[in-house]
Amino acid sequence: MDKKNFAFNKMNYILLAVGMLIVVIGFLLMTGPASTETTFEPDIFSARRTKLAPVVCLFGFVSMIYAIVRKPKPKK
Repeated sequence: MDKKNFAFNKMNYILLAVGMLIVVIGFLLMTGPASTETTFEPDIFSARRTKLAPVVCLFGFVSMIYAIVRKPKPKK
């Protein structure tokens, strides 16, 4: 099969996987203890969960978009 028919090359897939990994890390940063009906958990408003994790996820989504729109360089 001729490689000219593929829209992505190996580097696109690697960048896409790295972006997905960054998004997963961002979602893991958002996890933590939750408040219940009887107790309030102030950690739900921590800077890690409200500022850092969404920025990490956004960076991951942007890098995934770049991996999709990146045009592979033609081989000579």
